[in-house]
Amino acid sequence: MSVDWAALHFLRPHWLWALLALPVLAWAWRAQRQRRSAWRGHVDAHLLPHVLVQGGAGARTGLIAALAACTLAVLALAGPSWRQAEQPLWQVKRPLVIVLDLSSRTTTSDLPPSRLLQARAKLAQVLEARAGSPVALVAYAEDAFTVTPLTDDTANIRLFLDDLAPEIMPADGQRTDRGIAWAARLLSQAEARSGDILVLTDRADPAAMTEAASARTGGYAVSALGLGTAAGAAYRGSDGAIGHAALDASSLGGLASAGGGRYHALTADDGDLAALGLRTPVDSAGEAATAGGGKAWRDEGYWLLIPLMALALLGFRRGAALVLVGALWLPMASPASAAGVDWWQRADQVEHARVVRGADAYRQGDFAAAEKAFTGIDTAEGWYNLGNALAKQQRYDDAIAAYDRALRAQPGMPDAVANRAAVDAARKRPPSSDESQGKSGQQGDGKQGAGSQGDAKPQPGEQKNASPSQAKPSSQGQGKTPPATAPSRPPSSSPADASAQSAADAAQRERMREAMAKAAAQRAEQEKQGQPAVQAETAEQRERRQAVDAWLKRVPDEPGSLLKAKFRLEQERRQREGR
Repeated sequence: MSVDWAALHFLRPHWLWALLALPVLAWAWRAQRQRRSAWRGHVDAHLLPHVLVQGGAGARTGLIAALAACTLAVLALAGPSWRQAEQPLWQVKRPLVIVLDLSSRTTTSDLPPSRLLQARAKLAQVLEARAGSPVALVAYAEDAFTVTPLTDDTANIRLFLDDLAPEIMPADGQRTDRGIAWAARLLSQAEARSGDILVLTDRADPAAMTEAASARTGGYAVSALGLGTAAGAAYRGSDGAIGHAALDASSLGGLASAGGGRYHALTADDGDLAALGLRTPVDSAGEAATAGGGKAWRDEGYWLLIPLMALALLGFRRGAALVLVGALWLPMASPASAAGVDWWQRADQVEHARVVRGADAYRQGDFAAAEKAFTGIDTAEGWYNLGNALAKQQRYDDAIAAYDRALRAQPGMPDAVANRAAVDAARKRPPSSDESQGKSGQQGDGKQGAGSQGDAKPQPGEQKNASPSQAKPSSQGQGKTPPATAPSRPPSSSPADASAQSAADAAQRERMREAMAKAAAQRAEQEKQGQPAVQAETAEQRERRQAVDAWLKRVPDEPGSLLKAKFRLEQERRQREGR
């Protein structure tokens, strides 16, 4: 570990003032030792220098060790640092639920071109400012409905902005209290202990103020964004009647006051969002939430604790010098010794790591490395896996001996019994001319020697290779050995069976070559005659495809229609439930 001395500094430098107390402590310690000297009460002061040995080696060593320990402790508390590290920044973002008034009053044109279009544009600003923080959208008229639940994906909410209109609501009205209550319910369902509710409307009644106060009790702040002007304008209701809608700022201010939030009238710029505190996501403490990550200086003071603890041993334990040397050596020692023994793992963990290494080497075809990894694992699974690795190297006698050890450790182990029989048959079979290259006999596969076709696929009645057990080794103290992964049982065969199998393999390969050649000839003949390789579409198939295309074109691709149907079904369900 290299130290950049130019970047060395202390994260808590005020602790360094404690170093000024070291001389005082040294003087007090020396004065106390002098007062405890029994000779001073019996020997004249002018004779003491000639009678007593001042400042023995033991006393000086103790004083130096104590001062060094105090110095190390102060330096560790000061937080020395000389390097930086990537550190993610904690983000705690308050969720926001937007409650939009979609009554017919939003068609008023006192905010050109209309309140509704201005509200949509303002929603787009809010979503841009709150990107990455949880946002939900609730629309209300006579009743309140969820457009989108709380989500960090503001792009999902943008899909519905252009389709928000009074026409999608099942019934006209202006029940702001139901919109606030529904928003508080969404926050509660999301298990949010705090959050913001923003209401976009032009007025508030006492019922809405009561719901705002209730939401505030639950930990949710209710703010209001006024739609319209004080002068107002005419609008046409859902029943065709003409009405007049004006902004009632005093009632909205009362709503925000009851809900513990803020009120501001809608503006063309983002000044209203700044006044409402919605431009930057805030955390539960009201502070701006940060995004992303950064670099932070690392506190390296913990390195000084090792020599500090070693010095502490000198104060109460004989032979602490040896412990001191060991403690100073441990930080520089590798976690694993040159022999591969990990001092920080239990015996069962080391054994399991060896099993994993052996299984990986076995799958990669490195059977010598697998043998080395499995050697010394004195369990049924360990001997079984060792037998598999030995069999793959054609060391049949050693493999059978390993299987026998596995069977002694676990009598009747089916995998070991099956593989031992297969290897024994391969050992007794006289080598054929095809097997002169010394291909491996089988240990866990049903092929009794693959010969030169060692990579041939197993034929019907022949089992695939059995890989070594990947089960964890038996843990000391747990008293249970997990079973090995069961390979397929290979059938024993005679030399005649092996010859017949080789002939069957050759015949199968010949049939495959003939089929591929025939198919290629047919394709070439079709291309030569100008015939299409793919059968042309029939009249019935074409008619069916055209009908499907026509039906797909009739499906409206309008989120507004989907929202309207969703709200209507939700209202019918509520009516059935009596809500």
